[in-house]
Amino acid sequence: MTLWQGRFGEDGPADELLAFTASLAFDQRLAGDDIAGSKAHVRGLERAKILTPGEAAVVLTALDHVADELAQGKLVFAPGDEDVHTAIERRVTEIAGSAGAKLHTGRSRNDQVATAFRLYVKREVLQIAKAVLDLQRTLLDRARDAGDAYLPGYTHLQRAQPVLLSHHLLAHGWALARDVDRLLDARMRLDVSPLGAGALAGSSLPLDPESVALDLGFQSRFENSLDAVSDRDFVAEVLFVIALLGVHLSRIGEEITLWATEEFGFLRLADAYSTGSSMLPQKKNP
Repeated sequence: MTLWQGRFGEDGPADELLAFTASLAFDQRLAGDDIAGSKAHVRGLERAKILTPGEAAVVLTALDHVADELAQGKLVFAPGDEDVHTAIERRVTEIAGSAGAKLHTGRSRNDQVATAFRLYVKREVLQIAKAVLDLQRTLLDRARDAGDAYLPGYTHLQRAQPVLLSHHLLAHGWALARDVDRLLDARMRLDVSPLGAGALAGSSLPLDPESVALDLGFQSRFENSLDAVSDRDFVAEVLFVIALLGVHLSRIGEEITLWATEEFGFLRLADAYSTGSSMLPQKKNP
């Protein structure tokens, strides 16, 4: 039975509809963030006296148990689990009983998914920024190692002016620095909790979205509930920033490919980072 089936007849939704709307195959990556959001929601329900301390403890323990099952690959998904959120709630109810059935009180799938999605993107953006900073540090180290070494600077693949190798490497470093700035800037804008916005207009229950936002590590909570659950511009913004980062990384990769040719001969790649040809034994491909 689906989470929303109570409104409909006993026959339930058509198999074709369930197959079309199912997202379990790809939204499992949100599992940890969904559990984090659910734990914060449970603590909020306890503060609002909707859950007793005993009930809250039982549900929180069940959520921890489900997290362990997911980490160990032991959580068995049921045919009715249209997404990872449904699977988690079903399993929590199996473990916690009637207390687990109260997990979704005062919450819609709309604000639940939006919260998990923002938590996921927040974390991933930070990991990407850290990886780019590592690459920047490597470029800076290589620039220092280069000393006074120089090479031809090219325009239109024609030799134009001599440049220091360090100058050339740091050009990539500056481009990556802007990418990091854009990543962190986008992360700042998405660091807003939607939890408590409900389906679109909040809830009549005495919940406190601000305390839940702080519990989850968000900088703030939503100002407009409809905007909170309907907006996905933060995803588009992050995707644009990552696409631009990809362009800058592609430029570095293109130069490595070009500089490793016999015609240029500016660098040699280690065999461990090269491939060969199935027909031409003399080739070493970057």
